[in-house]
Amino acid sequence: MRIEVLYFDGCPNHAPTVERVKQMAVDLGVQAKVEEIEVTSLAQAQQLRFLGSPTVRVNGLDIDPSARQGTNYGLSCRVYSGVFGVPPDDLIMAALQSPPTSA
Repeated sequence: MRIEVLYFDGCPNHAPTVERVKQMAVDLGVQAKVEEIEVTSLAQAQQLRFLGSPTVRVNGLDIDPSARQGTNYGLSCRVYSGVFGVPPDDLIMAALQSPPTSA
């Protein structure tokens, strides 16, 4: 399983998201390293399909199925469920428990 957390420098939700993802992986018995990817430019944001900081991907897929078709790439803060800067536990859990797929 490949787990990525994409972020921009200074994002206040980056570290809490990484810690939450790591803890949930341990709790679920998932053997995977969390790769942190810093996004530093608009060009890189577009190349990586970066929807804002933090973005969590499991096996190349955004953990939020409703965001997978999004195209508003850029260096901005990401908001989940219209309110939260850290992804909700249910999105993280569902992604960590999903069968492997190709992105």
